Amino acid sequence: MARRDSSPDFIEAIARGLDVIRVFGPGQPVMSLAAVAGASGLPRPTARRILLTLEQLGYIRQVGGGSGSVAGTVPGGFELTPRVLDLGMSYVLSRGLWEIARPHMEELVARTHESSSIAQLDGSDIVYVARVAVPKIVALRVSIGTRFPAMQTSLGKVLLAGLSLAEAEDVLAEPSRSGITPRWQPGAAERAVALREVRARGWALTDGELAAAIRSVAVPLRDGDGKVIAALNVNSHSAETSLEKLTGEYLPLLLATAGAISADWAACHAVPQVQVTLSAES
Repeated sequence: MARRDSSPDFIEAIARGLDVIRVFGPGQPVMSLAAVAGASGLPRPTARRILLTLEQLGYIRQVGGGSGSVAGTVPGGFELTPRVLDLGMSYVLSRGLWEIARPHMEELVARTHESSSIAQLDGSDIVYVARVAVPKIVALRVSIGTRFPAMQTSLGKVLLAGLSLAEAEDVLAEPSRSGITPRWQPGAAERAVALREVRARGWALTDGELAAAIRSVAVPLRDGDGKVIAALNVNSHSAETSLEKLTGEYLPLLLATAGAISADWAACHAVPQVQVTLSAES
């Protein structure tokens, strides 16, 4: 595989290791060495060394064939371990957003009996960074780290509306890495109208634009300077929740919750961070 970046500071080995982790997608929790090599575009010996390294670090384990699966002589494969979640949670916890938002989201879910999530923008996709769920009918499974095309979600519309139209179009020009083909495929003019509407009213609605029966409303979360840092939603199934209930009953609760989270976020980050150094005599 040719180097993807000519910079002397680019470490190709790290990039290849992340490539291997990313090939374990939905519907393929266990993969053979040959499958990993093929999906990542790596030579088989390279993929093998990376898998063994990740196994030593605790991010991958062998299943079904023991150590023989490495050589491909015994049926078996590899799967990710829960330790991989540490990579994503390091980001979430370093931002502090989950700790601040959780009590407010739990109260919102208790009052609406609907799931609520927080997402941030990553290229043309949204990525879920916090979620409080309830057992309901689900059309698409969502968990921390799930990504969907931004324009077809209420969370994504809110985040894109926080950008200028030119910035939003630049972001949307990037290919989605979600693996989802949305039902709604708007052109540039239709996108511009939709995002202007979100900016004007301060919230976004989707009704079956990503997938059938998915209905949600979202609002922005802001920092102390008014910058949009994330988006918060209430998600429902169209068979259970009407648009009138979603916007008439749940939206005011959602706006109040977003205001409380934003206020707590601003207050937390307004506190001076003081580092105390203790001497050896202390």
